[in-house]
Amino acid sequence: MIESNNPEINVEKLMQKIREEVDKGKNQNQQPLAAVNSNAGKLNFNFNYIEALIQNAEKRAFVRTKLPEKLNRFSFPLSNKIKQYGLKIFNFIFRDQREVNFNLISALKQSIVINRQLIKEIENLRLQLNDYSSNNENTIQSLNSQIDELKTGISHVDKQFNELDSGISQLDELSKKLSTDINQINRFDQRLNEINTDVKSLKDSYLHNDIFIKNDLGQQKRLITMLLEQARQRLPETLNQEESQYVVKQEKHLTDAFYVAFEDKFRGTRENILNRLKVYLPLIEDAKIGTPEKPILDVGCGRGEWLELLRESGYTARGIDINKVMIEQCLSRGLDVIESDVILYLQSFEDNSLGAISGFHIIEHLPFETLMTLFAEAIRVIKPGGLIIFETPNPENVIVGSYSFYSDPTHRNPLPSPTIKFVAEYYGLKQVKIMNLNPYPKEFMFSGSDVEKCFEKYFYGAQDYAVIGFKS
Repeated sequence: MIESNNPEINVEKLMQKIREEVDKGKNQNQQPLAAVNSNAGKLNFNFNYIEALIQNAEKRAFVRTKLPEKLNRFSFPLSNKIKQYGLKIFNFIFRDQREVNFNLISALKQSIVINRQLIKEIENLRLQLNDYSSNNENTIQSLNSQIDELKTGISHVDKQFNELDSGISQLDELSKKLSTDINQINRFDQRLNEINTDVKSLKDSYLHNDIFIKNDLGQQKRLITMLLEQARQRLPETLNQEESQYVVKQEKHLTDAFYVAFEDKFRGTRENILNRLKVYLPLIEDAKIGTPEKPILDVGCGRGEWLELLRESGYTARGIDINKVMIEQCLSRGLDVIESDVILYLQSFEDNSLGAISGFHIIEHLPFETLMTLFAEAIRVIKPGGLIIFETPNPENVIVGSYSFYSDPTHRNPLPSPTIKFVAEYYGLKQVKIMNLNPYPKEFMFSGSDVEKCFEKYFYGAQDYAVIGFKS
């Protein structure tokens, strides 16, 4: 048992010493980790010293089996019984102190164990930190090297950026100059387009006038030549009635060149007319006509678009017209045409001689009596199974019937489709039908009330129609 006033063991001094050593350990643990390695030996020595003190105190903390040596210094000897009673009293008095001493010694021993474990962990941490520090130093060196390289690269990039800025400034100047040049070029291009448009318009006008003048001059030349020939034959005699009639007949051709120019202006281009006429090809194919045995006659063949289309499709066809200029144009294209009056020419055929008779925009030029004769002769000369096709402006269209029909000064009267259908049926044609053609473009159409649809029909409907009939 340890006594606080025991001269052999001074507990307070021992506790103070232990506190100092523990504080030293704490202070040493609080040093930088770099100094832990040099102080490890001192810590181990201090812990060994503290453990020796604890072992010595532990030996003296047990229950005494004999009285302290101080009590044996009496001048008289003590009997064993007194010593036993004294020892029991002594142990009883210091029983609580022994428990405190045992608890304190146990706590100190556990503290030493914990501190040793902490030292080991600190040592491990120091080793790890040394490795980490070494790695960090290598990493820092590598980063420093990379930073130096980056600084060099940044300097190079800055230089390049400066060069780019200079280049961009030059490009901006060039872009402004180019934009100015482009605007000037666009103005020149616009002006050039305007000039090209004007030149094309003038070219078309000059070409049209050139064709008209050439046709008219050719026609005048022929008439003058014929008149001079007649004059030479009769001079100094006067012209007889037959010769006078011949001259009058030739006078009718004075407007041939004019009408050709008029057709070129208002009828439409050749390609446009060819596309419109393709609608009739299925009728020719279904009727199995257009062969040498069943030829097609196109009366008033004009510029020959229908004859050209029939030839390209492999059909046999001939055209007649009274316009000398148009006849010459057709002949120049290699088409089979002759100059003749339609009625006189039809009357020269025997019955059942032709496969079909067609006429595009001719019947509106004829007097009604001539029109009746045309139907009668046409039905006579076509073979059974043959057909007639006559196309004419459609007066059901109000704009056509009241305005555009009269743009041609050689037109006589509009011909309503029911009237022409009746004429065809009256002279014996069968399966007579009306084919409405060439309506206005769709952008003119309405899609609404019945009134709007009626307006659409009579103002923007078919501009032409064809009467088609078969001979049984």
